[in-house]
Amino acid sequence: MINRLPKVAYFCMEYGLDASIKTYAGGLGILAGDYMKGAKDYELPMVGIGIKWKQGYTDQRIDSNGRPFDTFLNNDYDCLEDTGIKVNVTIRERNVSCKVWKVTKFGVCPLYLLDTDLAENQDPWITGQLYGWFGEERIAQEMVLGIGGVRALRALGYEADVFHFNEGHAVFAGLELLREKMHKGMNFKEAYNATREEIVFTTHTPIISGNESHSLQSILYMGANNGLTLEQLIEIGGSPFNMTIAALRLSRISNGVAQLHKNTSNQMWAHIDNKSEIIGITNAIHIPTWVDQSMLDAAEGKDDIWERHIKNKEALIDFIYIRNGIKLDVNKLLIGFSRRAASYKRSNLIFTDNSIIESLLKKRTIQIVLSGKAHPFDNSGKELIQNIVKMTKKYPNSVIFLENYDINIGKLLTRGSDIWLNNPRRPLEASGTSGMKAAMNGVLNCSILDGWWPEVCMHGINGWQFGGGKSVDDFNTEAELDAHDLKSLYTVLLNEVIPTYYENRDKWINMMRNSINSCKHYFSIKRMLEEYYKLMYIKNKTD
Repeated sequence: MINRLPKVAYFCMEYGLDASIKTYAGGLGILAGDYMKGAKDYELPMVGIGIKWKQGYTDQRIDSNGRPFDTFLNNDYDCLEDTGIKVNVTIRERNVSCKVWKVTKFGVCPLYLLDTDLAENQDPWITGQLYGWFGEERIAQEMVLGIGGVRALRALGYEADVFHFNEGHAVFAGLELLREKMHKGMNFKEAYNATREEIVFTTHTPIISGNESHSLQSILYMGANNGLTLEQLIEIGGSPFNMTIAALRLSRISNGVAQLHKNTSNQMWAHIDNKSEIIGITNAIHIPTWVDQSMLDAAEGKDDIWERHIKNKEALIDFIYIRNGIKLDVNKLLIGFSRRAASYKRSNLIFTDNSIIESLLKKRTIQIVLSGKAHPFDNSGKELIQNIVKMTKKYPNSVIFLENYDINIGKLLTRGSDIWLNNPRRPLEASGTSGMKAAMNGVLNCSILDGWWPEVCMHGINGWQFGGGKSVDDFNTEAELDAHDLKSLYTVLLNEVIPTYYENRDKWINMMRNSINSCKHYFSIKRMLEEYYKLMYIKNKTD
């Protein structure tokens, strides 16, 4: 019989807690922030470890020529408490002092952020920009998170039973756990086996190139090997040293973030020996943060669901008018799309065939509101945004781009849109929690069957799918897949979505209710946390 729940230390590079604290870049951080809030709500024995980013990710604006540009501002916060603790990490043979702050707002479980922006450091800018700079700086940041994070836990007196690495950025924490055991007299094999029993790992990125790796020379130069030999490094992470492979080998169990993503991850890493089993635990959301409670009430018949939805839509339209000077029509179909600007997410897919889309936009049959950021070094992502901005110039009253995407914009879009569009190249979407937020706010998903959507989609009942579940492997080229998905998108949009919105309001409202009621329990953070404890944190039911 379980006497107590295991104590968990959750490591993540980013945390999306609130728009006012710039410690997140995108979906990974939003998930981690929701996780911390859920742990607090349900009084679970968990702490989070992250980094206090001085400049955050990027403020990304659009210049007068329609091109994205990045700005980096120094941030100060009144939501952090000085714990009085500092820990040291040796990076490039220099001592780096890391101050430990505790987050005091936003309804989270204990969350500690490490900070190198100290006068005594020769390298104070390690914690300057989230995902900024180049390989050596990234290793330094991950050493602060991983090695510094474990040392912070020791200094705080927190004895974790489980170390949860949310993505491979935290893997150097595993090397620190190895070092501790070897320092106490274990040999490498003994320490390796014992450490594996302490670590669980969540993988997110279903694209091989997105799974970070570093040359062994860089690892050794930075000191990230933490006392391990070259041979031991290769045994853990290969050559070059791959952070995901290392995490898969250092953990007792791993998971993908949707059931389809579990299958994708197992296929991706099938060639890796000595890795942990990869199971599926589908992501979820912190409902109080993202969902309008009155929409949940309305889905149960307590309120007028259409009236409440229109209020949310008007709030979005008012925001757009203040921000962009364009007044959208509350009575016209509004399609929302907001994601990181990456080529596989195909944010401009709907604009591809001008012979179809032009008449819909000119007549304002549809209005499209898009938002998202590209990584500062991702030129192709910035070109995507630039092309979308061109569409806003061509159709100024029906296409909107909201620059500098953040949590506040995400909330407005996932509450105020009529349709939530999602069209990644299947199966490259790991999960896609924005669609869950939209669904629980009565915003109908129109999506490729990727990520979370295959687990709940009932076509024409709680939303729509297009593409028929076809994937990259079903075609000779990406262009062929894109053409197939585009044709399917237009078919569903023209023959089902638009006619239902304008001609069958009763059906649309029933679909809104179905959307909310089919998603609100399974895709809540409570279910997700319960599954992590049951399937990953608790090793044996008789412990």
